[in-house]
Amino acid sequence: MIKNKMIEQNLKLFGVAAEKSRWLLVIIGLLINVCLGSIYAFSIFRKPLESLWEITSSQSGYPFMVFLAIFAITMPLAGNLMAKWGPKKTTMLGGLLVGTGWVAASFSPNITILTLLYGVIGGAGVGIVYGCPIAVVAKWFPQKSGLAIGLTVMGFGVSALVMAPLMKAMIDHPDIGILQTFLYLGISLGIVILLLAQLLSFPPTGWIPAGTKLTAVIATTTTSTSDLSRQEMLKTRHFYALWATYTIGCLSGLMAVGIAFPIGTEITKLNAAMVALAVSLFAVFNGLGRPLFGAMTDKLGPKYTAIISFAMILSVSLLVSFFEQGSTILYLFTFCILWMCLGGWLAIAPTSTGIFFGKKHYAQNYGVVFTAFGAGAILGTLISSNIKDITGSYLGMFPILAGLAILGMIIAAIGLSPIKNKSIEK
Repeated sequence: MIKNKMIEQNLKLFGVAAEKSRWLLVIIGLLINVCLGSIYAFSIFRKPLESLWEITSSQSGYPFMVFLAIFAITMPLAGNLMAKWGPKKTTMLGGLLVGTGWVAASFSPNITILTLLYGVIGGAGVGIVYGCPIAVVAKWFPQKSGLAIGLTVMGFGVSALVMAPLMKAMIDHPDIGILQTFLYLGISLGIVILLLAQLLSFPPTGWIPAGTKLTAVIATTTTSTSDLSRQEMLKTRHFYALWATYTIGCLSGLMAVGIAFPIGTEITKLNAAMVALAVSLFAVFNGLGRPLFGAMTDKLGPKYTAIISFAMILSVSLLVSFFEQGSTILYLFTFCILWMCLGGWLAIAPTSTGIFFGKKHYAQNYGVVFTAFGAGAILGTLISSNIKDITGSYLGMFPILAGLAILGMIIAAIGLSPIKNKSIEK
C-alpha cells in the first residue's frame, strides 16, 4: 500500500517537460554512437597501412580485431563505473581514452604499436562510453524502451556512411595522409564526445513519464525479477538464454560483415567499386535494423522478436544455395537481411535486458550481457576463416548459419518466455 502511494506521488512530481526532453537524449546518444562507430570504417586504413609499412593483410587487421575484443571486455567494467560516477563522468573518461587512442596512434612507428595504442586504448574508450547513452535512454524510457534504444544505437551502425568518406578524403589529401588522419580524427572525436557527455544524466529517482497509468507502473515494478543485481541476474535462465541467442545473432551478422566484400567479388563477380557501394547499402540496413527490431521487441516481446530474427537468418542462409555468378539481386537481398538482423540484435539484447532484469542495475547487467558480442565476433571470425581454408569458399558457412539459426529459435522459444507478474498490491 505504501509503495502504491509513493508511485502516485512520483507521477505528480515531474511534468510534460521531462517527457518531451528525454527524446533529446536519444539524439545525443545517436550522435555519440556515430563517433564510436567509426571503427566500422577501419577497413579504409588497411591498404594504406599495408603500403606504408609493407605488412600483410592479416597484420593490417590486428588493430580492428584487438579493438573489438577490448571493446567487449571493457563493457562490464564500465557498468560499475557508471554506478559510481554516473553517465556524464563515465562518458567523459571514455571520450578521453577514445581521443587519446586515436591521437597516440598517429605517432606509431609500426603495426604492433598502432595495435596497442589504437586497439587497446581506443577500444577501452569505446567500451566505457558505449553503454552510457543506452543506460540513460533505458532509464528515461522505463516502459517500451526498444524504439528509443534502437534509435540510440543506430548511430553506431550508420557511422561508416559518414566516417568512411571523410577518412578516405583525409588519407588521400596531400597535406594530411594516413597517420595525420588518426591525429585529426582523435582530436575531433574526443572533443565531440566530451561536449555531448555534459548533457547525459539519469532521471530523478522515482521519475515516471507523464500520462503513465498507475496500474502499468505498479505491474512493472512488481515483476518477479524486477531490478535484479548482476549476481541475481546470473542465477536466472533468462540470462543464459539471452546470452546464447545474442551470441548466435552477433556471430551470424559479424560473419556476414566479414565476408560481404569477398562474396561480392569472388562469387557474384561484381567489381570492387560496385561491392563498396553494396556495403554502404548493407550499412544502411544495419542501422535501420536497430530501431525496427527495438520497436518489435516493445510490441512482441524478446521471445517472438528473437524467433523472427532467426527465421530471417535461416531463410536467407537457405537461399544462398541458389548463388551463382551474376546473382546480384540475391546477393544484395541476402546480405541486407543479415546485416539488418545484426543491427537488430544490438537493439533486442539491451531492450530485453531491461525487460527481464529491470532498470536499477541496468548498466552493470547489460555490460555482462554484451560479452556475447565479443564471443560472437571471435567465433564468427574463426568459423568463416576455417571454412574458407577447408573448402576454398565462404559459401560453406551458410549451412552452419542455418543450423545456428534453428538452435537460436529453440533457445528463444524455451528460455525467453515472458516473466509472469506477481499479484499487484492493493
